[in-house]
Amino acid sequence: MAEAQKEERAQGLASQALELVASGRDEEGSRALREAASLVPDHPDVKAAFDQIQKDDLQHLLHKLCSKFVHQDDQDAGKEALAYLSRSAEVPGDVAAECMELVTKPRAVAKPPSTMGAGNYKNLDIKKRKEEARIAAMIQESQEIQDGIISGLLRESSAAKAWLAKKLDQCSTNLTFKDLYGIGNGTANGIATVVLDPSAWSSEDVRETCEKDIFQLYLAKLLEVGDEHNGRALNGIARLLAADAEKLHGFMDEMCLDAVLTCLDDRGPIEVRSKATLATAKYLEVSDSAQEMLVSFVTTRIARQHNEDLVLAFSAAAGVFPVAPSIASTLFLTKGFLESLIPLVEKKAKSEKVEQATLNMLNAACIDTACREAIGKHCTRWLQHVLDAGKGRRPGIAAVVLAKCQGSSIRNGNEKASKTQDDAHVDGLVSKLEIMMAENSPEAIQSSIEGLAYASVKPKVKDQLAKNQGFLIAFLGILKSHSAPGSPIAFGGLTLIDNLTRYLPNLSEEQKRISQLKAYANASKHSTQADPLDEEDAVTKRCKAVVDAGAISVLVGISKTLSPGSIGILFNILLSLSRTQSLRGTIAQQGGVRLLLQNYTAITGTSTTEVQTRHTASHALARILVKVDPALVFPPSGAISLTSAIRPLVSLLSEDPALATEGPRDLLPTFEALLSLTNLASIPSSGAAENIIRLAFPTIEDLLLSSNERIQRAATELVCNLITCPAGVELFADESKAAARRVHILLAMADVDDEETRKAAGGALASLTQFEGAVKAILARERAMEILLGLCEGDDQEGQIVHRGVVCVMNIVCIEDPIAQAAIEQVKELGGLDVLKAAAQGFQRNEQILSCALQALKALVA
Repeated sequence: MAEAQKEERAQGLASQALELVASGRDEEGSRALREAASLVPDHPDVKAAFDQIQKDDLQHLLHKLCSKFVHQDDQDAGKEALAYLSRSAEVPGDVAAECMELVTKPRAVAKPPSTMGAGNYKNLDIKKRKEEARIAAMIQESQEIQDGIISGLLRESSAAKAWLAKKLDQCSTNLTFKDLYGIGNGTANGIATVVLDPSAWSSEDVRETCEKDIFQLYLAKLLEVGDEHNGRALNGIARLLAADAEKLHGFMDEMCLDAVLTCLDDRGPIEVRSKATLATAKYLEVSDSAQEMLVSFVTTRIARQHNEDLVLAFSAAAGVFPVAPSIASTLFLTKGFLESLIPLVEKKAKSEKVEQATLNMLNAACIDTACREAIGKHCTRWLQHVLDAGKGRRPGIAAVVLAKCQGSSIRNGNEKASKTQDDAHVDGLVSKLEIMMAENSPEAIQSSIEGLAYASVKPKVKDQLAKNQGFLIAFLGILKSHSAPGSPIAFGGLTLIDNLTRYLPNLSEEQKRISQLKAYANASKHSTQADPLDEEDAVTKRCKAVVDAGAISVLVGISKTLSPGSIGILFNILLSLSRTQSLRGTIAQQGGVRLLLQNYTAITGTSTTEVQTRHTASHALARILVKVDPALVFPPSGAISLTSAIRPLVSLLSEDPALATEGPRDLLPTFEALLSLTNLASIPSSGAAENIIRLAFPTIEDLLLSSNERIQRAATELVCNLITCPAGVELFADESKAAARRVHILLAMADVDDEETRKAAGGALASLTQFEGAVKAILARERAMEILLGLCEGDDQEGQIVHRGVVCVMNIVCIEDPIAQAAIEQVKELGGLDVLKAAAQGFQRNEQILSCALQALKALVA
């Protein structure tokens, strides 16, 4: 081959090698370059290609991808860069800064396919239209990739933030902002992120100056006529106000607030409304003139009576209620506002958007008690009309508002007011809410469940919902699928279940008399009479229906996402459900015990609310564990141990000062805790008995002397089980004064009228009389042997008390110690021979009693 041809060939191969490497085909490029070098090793183009490829090899992958995306419009490279950043891969500072320099350069902006008139557009060639649409889509995609890369760099690299901060400081903030703002939401949000990050700036003064400039630029964008990125501007405004409202609110005037409030329009996207709500809330917090401007915005537009103005006014009021209820309610309850509202809306009867905005405002206003009462007084007739004749979602929202107003009347004890409502409308109201709940819209689901939660205060509604198994299953399914942290749907759903399952409080006779006196004073005697649908049997049926629909597994599933307030409601539900003994096994089997224990340990605060929440959890746990087999609830390989339940149960044995109330103490939690601890202590080698003794024996000892017969019995039964472990025996048999006192108490319990208490005390003494120290303590008591012989004369048909008494006497008279002789003499003097003979004759078929009686008699006559 001629020399000139070799050079030409080598030059072509070098160019080809560069193209192949640039396109990612490195191996083919290297092969072409090696061939070129074999032809003309010293050719300048070949050397240049070698140098370029070597330089590319040293270039960081992200920088290489960004270069291809920017310089070659390679969207695949841009997508690879996005994927690289999404992996949170480490990006060197210099590389991040260079990439920011590349990708922040202005790019083409997507435009509509054509701006021609309608007539010409119809005649436009179809292929040309498709091509224009394709190009526009490509440009749009390229811009989205650019936005993603910038936001990813700002998210992953502090150097990228520092680069942008320097750019905003050194260059014109206005020009830089305009270039970046139009790229996309991620980039616009990134500006706010950088502005709020002190570490990205050379000094705090520089940062604050730029923050004020950027805030005003966001405001300018919001005020810009025809700007299609309201949500983008609002997000920046809300974020900066949330961080530095005191410094920035002065830059907002009435025109700016009007623009923000206009974005609360209930017809707009929820994302925009949420940002506008946050911005409004922060501004109202710090501005002295904000309330006056808000009132002006609403009243001015209502006065115009134009449909569009009314929608904006009502939407703004609805948006402010959740974040500033005191301010919004002041406006809402202004004399004449509500009285003139319904006539005005009825005048605009043909405007669906005005009616919708009115309903949304009334629904939001129900957050305030006084507003609910005012709505019930002035708007019920109109709401009922919308419920019966409205279209679309409006009847559902009307049903929600009516439910909240009626539920509020009952909650506040205004029975007379609620009775005036036509009960015929209740079924229709609940049906509308059920239909609304079935919609796919999260807003519709939230509103309907909230409405049902209010409506279910009414006994008739509780009964109606609980009897509809299809509704319960569908409702629980929605609750399970909408259990994100902080979800208002979860809170409303738990409130609804709580209403369905809540029992009336147990009142003492004194509390009942006080309640009657209050009722007479309020001239509403009938209010003290419970509705039959709220009586215990009716509530129990509802509890069973809720559990049968699968509530336990749903509650366990959503518990990890609940707020502390919602956890408190969840505990109330489990406390109510566990009241029915037949449901306790299901609750335990489906994870209820684990749920209670895990959340109990997570609540560590000392406020009254937190103490009450722990108390409720402990009480629910006590009820569940009264009769459930602990070995099934706490398997050896399980996630929770049996001993982890002891501390919550022990907390119920004494009254917490934070929960003390006037009147007699409610001893039911204490009673059920004693029963549960007795159940746990029955498991041998579990360590439960030792833990209970260590944590609570002094308290248990006090409860043995309780004036309440049931508490006394339960405490005695617990002591009987605690004596099965060495630590329990030692408490009564170590020959100390304290042990002697405890034995004396047990003897006293064996001499009470209550049969179950005598049985438990007899069982404890039967165990203790195997030990010399305990026998000495017994014989030291004057009436001890008389009491034990009294047990032998028990009249229980099964002979359980007799058995315990015979065992006690047998153990004492058969003990190998000089004190046995003294005991024998006492038994004989008290007629013990005849008592034991009678026991043997009366229970000839009971081998255990017969055997023990014969052994005792043998020792007595020896």
